[in-house]
Amino acid sequence: MAFITDKEELKPGLIIFRRADVEHRNFYCRIKLPKADRYKTYSLKTPDIHAARERAFDYDADVRFRIKHDVPVFNRPFRDVGSEYLASQQARAKRGEITAARVKKIKAVLEGALEAYVGSTQVHLIGDELWAGYPAWRRENGAGRNKRNGVREVSEAIAADLAAKDAAARTKALQSRGIRLGKTLQAKPAAQLENRTVAFISDATIRFEMSIFGAAMNFAIKKRYVPASQRFEDRPKLKTMRRDEFTVEEYRKLHTVGRAWVKAATKPSSTWYRTVAYNFILIMCNTGMRPSEAKNLRWRDIMPAQDREGRDIVVLFVQGKGKSRKLVAPKSVGDYLERIRAISRATGSEDRVFTTTTGEPAKSLYKALIEDVLTEAQLREGAQGVPRSTYCFRHTYATFRLQEGVDVYFLAEQMGTSVKMIEDHYGHVNTIKHADRVLQGMSGWDPVATDLETEAKASKAAASRDKSKGRRNKRADP
Repeated sequence: MAFITDKEELKPGLIIFRRADVEHRNFYCRIKLPKADRYKTYSLKTPDIHAARERAFDYDADVRFRIKHDVPVFNRPFRDVGSEYLASQQARAKRGEITAARVKKIKAVLEGALEAYVGSTQVHLIGDELWAGYPAWRRENGAGRNKRNGVREVSEAIAADLAAKDAAARTKALQSRGIRLGKTLQAKPAAQLENRTVAFISDATIRFEMSIFGAAMNFAIKKRYVPASQRFEDRPKLKTMRRDEFTVEEYRKLHTVGRAWVKAATKPSSTWYRTVAYNFILIMCNTGMRPSEAKNLRWRDIMPAQDREGRDIVVLFVQGKGKSRKLVAPKSVGDYLERIRAISRATGSEDRVFTTTTGEPAKSLYKALIEDVLTEAQLREGAQGVPRSTYCFRHTYATFRLQEGVDVYFLAEQMGTSVKMIEDHYGHVNTIKHADRVLQGMSGWDPVATDLETEAKASKAAASRDKSKGRRNKRADP
C-alpha cells in the first residue's frame, strides 16, 4: 500500500508501520488472523518505535486470546451486520433459493423497527436483555392496524407523524390502482386529529420481526463477529392468533351477495373485473391455493382428469414459496376457470390465468375488489375483529375439508404444508367435527348412531354408487 512507510515485520503476520496520509508520526500495527485472510489494525498512539513494538506484541496476544476463547475480534454496529445479512439474502434470491418478496420483508424489518431499536448498538453488546425486551419496546413504539390488540394514547407529534405516513400510504395505494391524483394526499394537522390513539403491534408481527432479528444474529455468529453464546433461540411467549375463515353460512352469504354485486356493476370494465374477482374467490375457496401460487398459475398448468370412480376433476400444477406440487379440485373449479377464460385477453398456454383487462398479470390479485365485496356482504372482519384478506380463502378451504373428515395427511399434501401446521392452526376444527362424541351423554343431546345404523347408511350409500356406475357403463356400451 502506497501510504505505508517505515514498515517493520516483528514476526510473521505482525507488522508495525507509519501512515504517509496523516500528519502525525504515530505507529500502527497490523495483525493477520490465523487461518483466515483477514487483518486487524490498531493505532499504537506513539511515535517511539520501542514503545510501538511492545504495544504491537500486546495487541497480538490480545487477538490470539480472543480467537482462542471465541471472543469477537471485530466490533461493528448491528446496522452493518444487518446490511451484510441483507446482501446475503439478496444473493440467495438471485439464485432462486428464496423469493424477492421475502427479501423485501427482511429489508423492511432491518431498516425499520430493528434499525430504530439496535441499529447503532455494537453487535457484541446485544445480549439477553435487549433480545427479551424487544416485544415491550415494539408495542410501545409501533402502530398496528387492528385495535383488537389494544390501543394506547400517543403525543401530538407522534399522531401527526403517523397521520403523515398514513396519507403517503393511501396515496401510493391509489396510484397503484391506476387512479391519477393531482397531488399527494395531505394529512390532517395534529391539532385537528380527534383520536390520538393507535393500535398495538400484533404479536404475529413481533414474532416475525424477532425471527429476522435472530437470523441476523446467527449470521453474525457465522461470521465470527460475536460468540456462539449470543445465539437467541428462546422466543418470548407471544399469542398465536387463530386464522379467520368463513363459516358455511358466511360462505353461502358471500355467494349470494357476490352474484348481486357482479350484476350491480355499471360499466363494462367493472363488470369484467367483478366477474373475474368473484370467480377467483370461488376458485381459491375450492382449491386452497396460496395467493403466490395463484399469481403464478398459467393456463398450461390446468389439466382435466378423472378420479378412480370415473368422475371429472381438475388437476392444477401450482408453484409458490420456492416449491411446486399438483393439487386436485372438483369439476366446478374447471367451470369457474372457463368463465375467466371466456372473457380474458390472455388465453395462451403460457399466459397467466389471473390478469387485468389488458391481459397483464394481476399483481394485487384483485385486492381492492375483494375488500369491496366482503364489505358489501358485511364479512370484511372475522370473528376476532381481524380484516380478512385473500389468504382467508385458503383457511376456509382447510376448515371445510377437515369438517368433512379429510385425513390430515392427505390435506397437508394437497395444500403443500406440514401435518404439524394443520394441527397447530386448525386443531379447533376437530372439536366441531366430533361434536357428537364430545357432547355424548349430555342433557338434551341425542346419542350418536349405533354401529348397525352406521353400517346400514354406508351400505345404502355404496349400493347407490354401484347403481349409478352401472347406468354409466350401460350407456357406454355400443
